[in-house]
Amino acid sequence: MDFTFTEEQQAAAEAARAVFSGVEPDAVPSPALVPGAVAEDIDRPLWAGLAAGDLLSLTLSPEHGGAGLDLIALCLVLRESAKVLARVPLLETCAVAMTLQRYGDQELAAELLPDVGRGELVLTVGANGRTGHDPAELAVTARPAGDGREAGRDAGDGSEAVWVLDGVQSAVPWAQAANWIAVPAHTGDGRAVLALIRRGHDGVTIAEQVSTSGELFGEVRLDAVRIARRELIDAAGAWEWLHALLTTGTCALALGLGEAVLAMTSQYTGKREQFGFPVATFQSVAVQAADRYIDLRAMEVTLWQAAWRIATGGSGTLPPAGDVAVAKIWASDGVRRVVQTAQHLHGGFGADTDYPLHRFHAWAKQIELSLGPAAAHEEALGDLLAAHSLD
Repeated sequence: MDFTFTEEQQAAAEAARAVFSGVEPDAVPSPALVPGAVAEDIDRPLWAGLAAGDLLSLTLSPEHGGAGLDLIALCLVLRESAKVLARVPLLETCAVAMTLQRYGDQELAAELLPDVGRGELVLTVGANGRTGHDPAELAVTARPAGDGREAGRDAGDGSEAVWVLDGVQSAVPWAQAANWIAVPAHTGDGRAVLALIRRGHDGVTIAEQVSTSGELFGEVRLDAVRIARRELIDAAGAWEWLHALLTTGTCALALGLGEAVLAMTSQYTGKREQFGFPVATFQSVAVQAADRYIDLRAMEVTLWQAAWRIATGGSGTLPPAGDVAVAKIWASDGVRRVVQTAQHLHGGFGADTDYPLHRFHAWAKQIELSLGPAAAHEEALGDLLAAHSLD
């Protein structure tokens, strides 16, 4: 398969490298040194830089002020962002915007998406459910506002409420910084739907949570939250598509972080000497580094396979969910092995909080477990294999 990127995709990656070139991974306090979150907000100057570089509108259609590129281009940008541990909800905002554009109310899309592209609106999504182990849509219920209690009550924007939501989504990335939060839910007949809720909406409360990487996340609780019809996306496959975008984007983050860590390890072992020789020349060191390089190449090929299936609708023996599961298996296991080997080859220096490797390790652990560890996706892949003949 030809994974050559188009000129537009390559240009997006180059623009991303330019924007991220001035970002320092140690610009905020270390998660190892502070008891709570490393910061109260996202990196707003960087967010503005992404907007100025037209990277927030990358996947929006021209009618909404965007470039009309696809998930592959977004993954190229996400890959660059992870190399510097960019503290911005780039994946969440773009994935929700792409879903609204594809499946949502077009009037609402026309209102919100141009502001998203300009960096004036931040979007996020609750994809972890109540515990992170069960399907996220099962953590929230969505019911029509017609049982005599909610019918005719205000949706919060002057329109009549037609849907009522109750439940909890935990570990919502940068929920306190977001203007709108996408929340998956299930209806009485078992359908998965996606609600778009303003952060300050009546009935929405956000409790602080701190991620493994030290970022401020939120537990979003919905108590009889009433929304208008246009704020609920009930098109078949919308939540599943958003979940696939998020998972594939997380694989891109894992790849970029792993590549940065392996480069750090190469530089360190090339300079660190023992017995008068750089440790990189020792066979045991070279073999471990080579194994991690192989991990990265496997992470890369499975990422682009999944992104290509989603972006183009390309056919395959299994549904695209199978490619996404394979990519996340490699991303979760691969990024863990890369940072563990890096810590080992750096020795005690790798644990020094004046050196950024420990911070990359914390981010790697967050990425490894986000949207399910390797074991969860192995189980999902097994179910797909059982349901689809490979003949």
